[in-house]
Amino acid sequence: MNAEIILKEFNLDLFGLAGIATNEDYMGTAFLLMDEIWKIVKAEQLKTKGQNIWVYEPGEMVFAGVQLMPNQETILGHKKIRLTKYAYYKHVGPYNLIKQAGQKMRSELELNGYNVSLPYIEIYGHWQADESRLETELLMNIL
Repeated sequence: MNAEIILKEFNLDLFGLAGIATNEDYMGTAFLLMDEIWKIVKAEQLKTKGQNIWVYEPGEMVFAGVQLMPNQETILGHKKIRLTKYAYYKHVGPYNLIKQAGQKMRSELELNGYNVSLPYIEIYGHWQADESRLETELLMNIL
């Protein structure tokens, strides 16, 4: 897998919605949140950078959001994320294999002596019909 360890500061400025992943259904929760977010984005005619971003947090919380272009007002919640040390891996392939890639990434990091903590972030690339070419960036916070 070979996740890259990055010591450069990473910042995200997100707008979206949060929810609790009941019965650890993170994906189902995030999809419901994204549906609501995109209704608001369209209704408010917001301009985004076009990527869906999911942030997994303590207490089974999921924040699903988008990055907005500058100078826009919205009713969506606002979340700023700052990582100073993290592992990065780009998953290429179907979305249904992301959970497995994340688990493998975490296991390998821990085997190499890293302490992994939340937040864990998934940044979804632009949709393609060919699922084997879908790109999702995985970022794991390291203490």
